[in-house]
Amino acid sequence: MLITGHQPNYLPYIGFFHKVSLADTLVIVDVVQYVKRGPFGWINRNRIRTPQGWIWLTVPVKTKGKFHQSIMETEIDNSTPWARKHLKSIERNYQNTPYFHKYFDFLQEIYNKQWLLLADLNEAIIRYVLEQLGIKIGIIKASQLELDYKLPDADNKNDSSATDLIIQMCRKLNSDSYLHGKHGQDYLDEPMLKESNIVSYFQEFQHPVYKQQYEPFMPEMSIIDLLFSRGDKSMEIIRQSGKYICK
Repeated sequence: MLITGHQPNYLPYIGFFHKVSLADTLVIVDVVQYVKRGPFGWINRNRIRTPQGWIWLTVPVKTKGKFHQSIMETEIDNSTPWARKHLKSIERNYQNTPYFHKYFDFLQEIYNKQWLLLADLNEAIIRYVLEQLGIKIGIIKASQLELDYKLPDADNKNDSSATDLIIQMCRKLNSDSYLHGKHGQDYLDEPMLKESNIVSYFQEFQHPVYKQQYEPFMPEMSIIDLLFSRGDKSMEIIRQSGKYICK
């Protein structure tokens, strides 16, 4: 069984779903530290296309100190009407796309619900998109696996390594193979994985170009940009955007 793990990003981009489509089981990695910015700063925000280019949709969250909190315990700050603003932005910029009415009802349901935890909101969106794309995959949250994982303390010490987390997830799920994202080699201890008899596979992803509502084409928008633009052809486009290899 080939498993892959990923943080529960908000309105993920195409590459997220491409990687998930290649695996047998997805582990939603909700036990790691919530990161507001940087290469992993997609937990509470993503981008949508507009006539002027693109804009951020950002979910406001409550944070503790210097963000020493896990994703699963990160609460949404509902003191501002962020959900109404997101829904209006999506409607304003996508209402004339070919498949707008196919998916907008679900988004209305999502944004009309009062969400307390960011991870729950993101998981609901991810599960819906997987269903619409026809990606059949087992899904489990890392927090359900009873892993021995430690967040960094105030001095950024005593945290469990990403490689150790992968090994634990594989053992809990009786898997000897793991699919990493395209940047997986940036943080992995590959000898450690080999010593644990875990075979590493790596995603090779080439962002597809498709007809957006506005020109010129801009990559790395939220998956809803592809769904609204291409509808039932979205999965075919995703499938042709890459593969995975063993190194």
